[in-house]
Amino acid sequence: MTGKSKAERTEIVHRAIRVTAATSIGFYVFLYALHQPELALYALFAPIALGGLSPIPGSGRQRSVVMLKSLPVALLLVTLGTLLAVRTWAAVLGMLVVGFCLAFSAVAGPLPAGAAPGLQLFYILACFPPYAPDTLLLRLAGLTVGVLLLAAFEIFMLPAPAPPTYRTRLADALDLAATAAREPGSVPPERLRATGQELRFSRLPPAERPAGPWRRDRGMSQGGNAVRRLLDQLARYGETSLAPVPEREGTPWAPGSGQSPSARELARTSCDTLLNRVAGLCTTTATALRENRPPALPSVLEDAMTDFQSLRIGQAIGPPDGVPSVPLLRRQALVLGIAESARIVETAIRVGLEGHKTGPIPPQELFWYADMSAPRLWARRLLGNMTLHSVMFQNAVRIALGLGAARLVAGSLDLAHGFWVLLAVLTLGRTTAGETWSAIRQALAGNLVGAVAAGALLVGFGQHSAVYAAALVPGMLAAFALGPLLGIAWAQALFTLVVACAFAQIAPTSWQLAEERIVDILTGSAVGLLCGLIAWPAGARREVRRTMAALLQSFHPLVTGTVEALLASPPGSKEPPSTLPALHRLRLAETAYAQYRSEPPQSSGPYADWHGVLIATEHVLLGTLWLPRIDLPVVKVPYEAASWARDTAARLSETSDHLAELAADDGDALPRTTDTTRVPAPTDGRPLPMLIDLEVWLNGLLAQLSRIEPSVEASMRPRRGHGEEDRITV
Repeated sequence: MTGKSKAERTEIVHRAIRVTAATSIGFYVFLYALHQPELALYALFAPIALGGLSPIPGSGRQRSVVMLKSLPVALLLVTLGTLLAVRTWAAVLGMLVVGFCLAFSAVAGPLPAGAAPGLQLFYILACFPPYAPDTLLLRLAGLTVGVLLLAAFEIFMLPAPAPPTYRTRLADALDLAATAAREPGSVPPERLRATGQELRFSRLPPAERPAGPWRRDRGMSQGGNAVRRLLDQLARYGETSLAPVPEREGTPWAPGSGQSPSARELARTSCDTLLNRVAGLCTTTATALRENRPPALPSVLEDAMTDFQSLRIGQAIGPPDGVPSVPLLRRQALVLGIAESARIVETAIRVGLEGHKTGPIPPQELFWYADMSAPRLWARRLLGNMTLHSVMFQNAVRIALGLGAARLVAGSLDLAHGFWVLLAVLTLGRTTAGETWSAIRQALAGNLVGAVAAGALLVGFGQHSAVYAAALVPGMLAAFALGPLLGIAWAQALFTLVVACAFAQIAPTSWQLAEERIVDILTGSAVGLLCGLIAWPAGARREVRRTMAALLQSFHPLVTGTVEALLASPPGSKEPPSTLPALHRLRLAETAYAQYRSEPPQSSGPYADWHGVLIATEHVLLGTLWLPRIDLPVVKVPYEAASWARDTAARLSETSDHLAELAADDGDALPRTTDTTRVPAPTDGRPLPMLIDLEVWLNGLLAQLSRIEPSVEASMRPRRGHGEEDRITV
């Protein structure tokens, strides 16, 4: 209980009250008023499945909508389970398919993933003997009433308050960005970076995360990432703007001459003008987010960026006394990067707010989803995760195999209450074998205590159903409230009492019911643990290393290809590298990292900065898409500058390849010999804006990788020394 906030504890109690109320009304009315035990059973388990066992996130209204949308699926699953209960092999095959599909539905986002466990239970409950298709209508009616009651109580009985929406959070962040752009240095950099961190998915309520395959979610997700990058860039610019630009600097072609005040002032004025455009765009986009409608007119920021870059190039190739200094050119590069991030923010959020299919938006590789149909977007998400290297695919396979094996064992052994075997697999299974064993130990302890208490209750009161009817409501309230607050052992002990009280009212029951539950839980635990040991027992730890290594390997072709596209002669004659493979790898890595962060640590040693790898990847992709569009040189790049660019790109690629070897941990990674010292672009001649922009990009990435490397190396030492990270203790 100590790990939960007061608000979380309050919501758990309120949810327990709602589930208990919905369960009790349907159960008592159908059992005692209408004398229909089949109706009562499904009216009992429907709210328990979707309210007690399904962690559906969100406010009361959001959860109610998910439950109502899940109702047709639940009716289909009960129908399917009822018909397939005719043979064990048919029920097992159905369990494999249903188990995989429902678990794999997590690719659609947190809301469908939250409802999946409850939907699994509907098939599980219906697919066990007796084979009674004549009771199908009663089952469907009981289920419908139970779901409708729970959905109504989610709205009208102690409803969970709605948290701030993702749109509101983005709007607040953009208002802060507008202030920082309009008055550089007025907002502390720490506040800008902290606001950006609050937009991370790990800091958001699950129901507010735009993680689905739809165009709206993809646009909002991309817009949120761009807002985080914009805030970080504004923080860096705010720090830079406080440093004075030297009056004399960077004019080797005219030794001893002072920097032209008019050129300096013109460069500074152009920066201020573009930043004001950025501020206006941020304010307009924030207003559109709050009103939930696209901005009235498309942004003209890209035209302003083109004019800004034309001014930079014109100054660079103009009279020597009009060339801005190198520090001022670097400051202009930061402003141009800020404007590009703001343009991506506005475009992505516009697509997200409109929701419908648009025409191609440049760069098309960045906004590839804007002109795709909904079926193609779904197909891309499903096929992209249909790989053994997707943790969502791994989890779906693990759950399907566990449930299928449990159904086979329960059917072959003819267990009296075989659905408890599958329920144990469903509720106690975790993404790592160590976590599963820990949950099973606690569950078994709780079930033993609950079985003893339930046996004593059944022996003491026999067939006096009035006692069980009186005990059911407080028992459910305690199980659904104290279980989540106090842990798995308490939840299993109290739920055993609830099951005993419920079944004792439906049919004559003896103390052996508690014994059967213990046997079923032991059987399900053994099956679940065995599947956990066989199918990816280490969870996401190995997969996050593999996907991060693949990401780092993608840096080489992107960085060297971008540099070669900028240096090609004539300008624009070489196509920049494709970013689609890296974008796919980034998606898999983000999913693996999200699960990795949800799993408890396996050792107390240092951890690799995988989040830093994800950020570095976004910077690589942005530069690859951005630089060739706005920075093609208008004059031939000097030989020394071209050599510097290729050498820096090569050093960056060698560093990323070395980090990939460390991340993969294949035992063959050699000590790095590459020098990661940041070398400025040569300015023996006129400092071309393209070289300065390239310098900012390449040296910034080198600095990021240099900060990441020590953490990756340190995380490997325990494995090389003792093999601690690979050991699974059960």
